[in-house]
Amino acid sequence: MRVISKPNEMQTNVESLRNEGKKIAVIPTMGYLHEGHTSLIRKGRELADIVITTLFVNPTQFGPNEDFEKYPRDFARDFQLAEEAGTDFLFNPVTEDIYQDGYNTLISISGITDKFEGASRQGHFDGVATIVAKIFNITKPHYAIFGQKDYQQTLVIKQLVRDFFFDLSVVVAPTVRESDGLALSSRNVYLSPDERTKAVILFKALDEAEIAIQKGENRRKILNAILHNAIRSIPEIKIDYACAADADTLEEPDVFLPGEHVILMIAVFNGITRLIDNALVTIPQDPQVKKHYFV
Repeated sequence: MRVISKPNEMQTNVESLRNEGKKIAVIPTMGYLHEGHTSLIRKGRELADIVITTLFVNPTQFGPNEDFEKYPRDFARDFQLAEEAGTDFLFNPVTEDIYQDGYNTLISISGITDKFEGASRQGHFDGVATIVAKIFNITKPHYAIFGQKDYQQTLVIKQLVRDFFFDLSVVVAPTVRESDGLALSSRNVYLSPDERTKAVILFKALDEAEIAIQKGENRRKILNAILHNAIRSIPEIKIDYACAADADTLEEPDVFLPGEHVILMIAVFNGITRLIDNALVTIPQDPQVKKHYFV
């Protein structure tokens, strides 16, 4: 595995590889890798000849009161995990090379960013879209691989790819979980032992709502209530949002129809740590009980 820190050096290498007919996959990360990230690297290994993993804690996607300064960083650990998972190039730039003196451009995507994470973290998706566009221009991939855990982010990136005619495929891989259901996240390291135990309520809440859907519940407000009530069983956990929405548009209809894809999304504060999770569910054509078509 080769480590590259300079954007122009990375560009030169990928241009040569593309000229040789090699297919390239990129896995953008902020480092502090875990099994969720390595599963994305392995997916890239399946799809492409060359796998590039990026490590960059992007300052423009953090708000003024968020955890940019204390976000966990461990290059030696990341190097080992990335290499073991099958990375060919580890792109590890410094901030000054990504946001050079005089840099004055941010990409802002509207609509899909107006609610949920976009509403709670003002400017977050501007930073995400900007750094991802930069990574695409630097690494010139055929495939860009992201995890479902950041579901709204995947929709933003798909919009970015469409709007800017990036010639690549966005691949969304399933969320990787601990044995008790907690979604893997670099921020889980912030949790105390007690908070870690309580954090599993996110998965349980999603599971309860998914079971309700399979039994025929398709009213958005009822699904939202199921999520809220489950999380409120742990009073210390504070809900930012917990809701059901159309998986493609994030619109919030009163009723979801058979065959429609629904995303169940949760964001909470567990102590000082903000956690997110989601589940993608299809409204069944033949539920176990009669569906509700009216609120």
